[in-house]
This record gives sequence, structure tokens and C-alpha cells, in this order.
Amino acid sequence: MAVAAAQKSREMFAINKSYSIENGYPARRRSLVDDARFETIVVKQTKHSVLEEARQLANDASLATDAAVAHFASQLQRQHLDQINDQYDDQVFESEGKSIEHDHENDVESSESSEPSSDNDSDAGLTEEEVLLEKAASQDKDAEMAVQRATLVLRLREGINSLARVLKVIENGKGNVVHLESRPSKEQGVQFDILAKVDMTRKDLLALMKTLRQSSTLASITILAEDNINVKNPWFPRHARDLDNCNHLMTKYEPELDMNHPGFSDKVYRSRRKEIANIAFEYKFGDLIPVIEYTADEVSTWTAVFNNVLDLMPKHFCMEYRDAFKMLQDDNIFTADKIPQLKDMNEFLKKHTGFTLRPAAGLLTARDFLASLAFRVFQSTQYIRHSTSPFHTPEPDYIHEVLGHMPLLADPSFAQFSQELGLASLGASDEEIEKLSTVYWFTIEFGLCKEQGEVKAYGAGLLSAYGELLHAVSGKPELRPFEPSITAVQPYQDQEYQPIYFVAESFEDAKDKFRKWVSSMSRPFEVRYNPHTQRAEILDSVEQLNNLMTQLNLEMLHLNTALNKLKMRSG
Repeated sequence: MAVAAAQKSREMFAINKSYSIENGYPARRRSLVDDARFETIVVKQTKHSVLEEARQLANDASLATDAAVAHFASQLQRQHLDQINDQYDDQVFESEGKSIEHDHENDVESSESSEPSSDNDSDAGLTEEEVLLEKAASQDKDAEMAVQRATLVLRLREGINSLARVLKVIENGKGNVVHLESRPSKEQGVQFDILAKVDMTRKDLLALMKTLRQSSTLASITILAEDNINVKNPWFPRHARDLDNCNHLMTKYEPELDMNHPGFSDKVYRSRRKEIANIAFEYKFGDLIPVIEYTADEVSTWTAVFNNVLDLMPKHFCMEYRDAFKMLQDDNIFTADKIPQLKDMNEFLKKHTGFTLRPAAGLLTARDFLASLAFRVFQSTQYIRHSTSPFHTPEPDYIHEVLGHMPLLADPSFAQFSQELGLASLGASDEEIEKLSTVYWFTIEFGLCKEQGEVKAYGAGLLSAYGELLHAVSGKPELRPFEPSITAVQPYQDQEYQPIYFVAESFEDAKDKFRKWVSSMSRPFEVRYNPHTQRAEILDSVEQLNNLMTQLNLEMLHLNTALNKLKMRSG
């Protein structure tokens, strides 16, 4: 019970920002990749108080022993846990089908009124669909007055006779009811659930929602969808520059919030992390990649991990990794006494596979990170793990990115597999994003493959983590063949070693299986990346397909010509 409570507390602190409302993602329900910006000022103040008390104790030279810090942090966590969780549970959205409903909007509005208002705060009493309506109306005055269809779910506290009063409110609000259904409700205190489809303008629809919420007749009202906001035409980045909007973080393991983080009580380390994070937040498409002047302690940490990789690589790492590592050494990018700059790694990858790098402030949401892969862009942190824990980091750091991910991004086959994962994520539903991110976890992060009958590591989490790698090849965990449909729903550990790993026969075999699985996804369109324009194009018209066929025919002509010349030369 104590472990579960502590885990719930950490998760409460975890999701600070996500991909959803600010940049137009049509998220439908709360999930591990969803939006949590409705955290109230009460929870923020409580969290701040808990963490600051722990930090003050940890930084007090007269009291700060490791045991004292750990004990005090544990005491504070237990002391405030029930209070924090109760407050937090009162604010979050509860999922129901494709709808998102807020049952305590008055609590949120009153609590947020105690701090200066902002664009985000002004939306705190609205569901995601209503925020999208409001944003669209504010950006386009013509669209504000355009009539559209919306689906409402009304929950009546009283008998069906009270529906007449609700319909009268809709009529007075200039709405036209085009479809109506009712059923007895299974919810306690609610007599009937009513589904109503109405035609009205965005402006009038928003006003109607606010009016109906004041009615004592209704237990709740939810908007499900409307014609101009649906999953058939979702927002996702269409050009590499749109990745400027895909930098939202999962702050679950950051030293500012995670009491178990090695750098939690280290003010100097937290300040350094914040400094490097701000550099990433300021980065925009087309900017030069910033240079980070690493300290002697950071270089020392790099050296320890680098030498460890050199020892383990011959026996446990896949051939593709070993080949790329040697190329990096030959180019004098990989050396034990110097941390490579992100800009140098960027030029190396661009030369070999066309992958490019951009700074990231921390652990990105799954949707944002996968979207970047579609454009052959890898979002990389630039901070270094804490010096007291050189062989483990709770969240991705630059050593993990450089020694774990980047060498294999220089391999054409692996780079293509990474991009296909990203392309499959564009416009995918939340459920499919979770499946894709799970496949990513068990392949690119913790994947194993066969090489001449032996199991080798190709996942970045194994290549850059001494303990996890030795665990994976120890014979203790279960090794299963990689099958995307099974892998995608396998629960995984993000705090302990994996009990299960998936083994691919080869990169090519993994790509073939992945393509077949992706073709069964529910996304109603296909997406391809155009490297000439750096755009993601939806293939949803005959004209686009004809243009693509013309390009493919030209490529085939070149291939046939080259093949014939080789035959003539060999003959």
C-alpha cells in the first residue's frame, strides 16, 4: 500500500505540460500522453511547500546527512499524501468514450482566480473540445458565426419531463435539434442520459454550454464532437518547423520534482539543469545548435560511462552499433576525454542517414517525440546525469542520447525503422500513440536482436546502462520473439529492470512485421515524408497518388538502367 501511495504521489507531480490544447491536438481523454494543465493552485502550493521543506533540510549543512534527508522526505510525503491526492482527484478529467468532462469546474475556477490570469488559466473550466471551439472562434471571426453540428450528452437529474425545459433553452440559444436519443442512466442520482445533435454557431454553442451548466436540472453536460473538430482531420506537424510546437515535457523524473533523483538536494546541479533546459526551450527551427561548455565533473562522468561501453561493446552490442561507433571514433567525435557537441553529432548523422538533431529540455511526451522522428529529427537533451550516479539516470540525459541512440541513427536500416515509427504516429489516436510508444520502448529503447545465433543489444537503454544490459543477457528475464501486436500491449517497467524483453530476428524482419501491423491501424489516411520539402504529406487524393507514382516510376527507371549497366560490365 505504501509503495502504491508513493507511486501515485510521484505520478501526481509528473505531467506538467503536454501536447494537447496549446498546439491544437484533438486529445479526447486523459492518458499517459494526455493533458494535465488543469492542476489547481492548491496542489501547486502544497507541492511547492513539500519540496522546498525537503530541499531546505537537505541543504542545511548542520542537518544534511543522507539518512536525515531521506527520512524527512519520506515523512513529508506520508504527511501530505492523502491531502494532495484528494485535491488532485477533484480536478482531473474523467474519461467516458471519446468525451472529457470536468466535474469540479467551480473548484478550479475559484482556486485559479487567486493567481494572475493567463490564456491557459482562462480555459480551466472548459473541456478540451470547448477550448478548441473557443480557440477556433477567436482566430477566425467568420468561423465563429458558421453553423456546425455538435453532439451533446445531457444527464437529467429529474424525470424525462424536464427535457422539455432543456430543449427550450437550446431553442432560445438559436440551436436546432436534429437528432435526439434517451436511455435510463446507470449513474447514481441521474434519471436519464440524453444524446442530442444540434446545429448552431460556435459562438452560440459556447454560450449554450455555459447556460446549461447553471441549470439544476442537469447533473452534467458534455460535448462529444462537431464537424470541424474530429479525428478525421487532426492537427499534427506538417513541416519540420512545426516541431517548434512539439517540445512539451513529462517532468516525472526531473530533479526539481522527484525526491529520489540523485540531484534533488543539489542546488548547483538543479541550476545547471535549468540553464541548459532554457537553451532548449529558446531553440527554433533553423537556429544553429547551441554549444554547451561542459564542466570537469560532467566530462568525468562521460569518461566513466564511455570506458564502460568500450568494455561491454565487443561481446554484447550489435554489429550495426559497433560499426557506427568506429566511424565516430575515426572522425575524432568519440573520445574518452571529451563530450561530443550536439552540433558535431548532427553533422555526422546528416551525412550518413539524413537524420538531424534538435535540443530538448527533457523527457518529451510520447506524441511529440514520435512526431519528430517522422521528419528524421531526433530531439536530444544536452544535460549530463548527476556525478554520483554515472551508470544510471532516472530520465534521458545527453550520455544516454549520444552513446545509446545516435550511433544507430547513423545506420540506414535503423534510421528508416525509427522514421516509420514516427510517421505512423502522425494523426494517430491516443490509444494508438500509447501502443506505438510501447513498441518504441521495447525496440529502440530496450530491444534485443539475433546475430549469428547470439542475442545482442540494440536498444539505447541497454547500450548506455551497465546494470540493465547485464540483467538482459543474464538469463533471468523472459525473452520473447518480437511481434508488434503483442509487444504494443505489454506492460513495461520505467523504474526497475524489465522482466520481459523482445528479440528481433533482424532489423529487416522487425521492419516487415512493423509495417504489416501499422497497416491495420485505424488512421483513415496514409502519410509519407517528402525529403525535398521537409513536409509530411497525407496521401488522400488521386492527384497526390499519381504524382507519387510518377516519382516512383522514374526511380525504377534509374534502377533498371543501373542494373543493365552492371550486367554489361560484368559480361
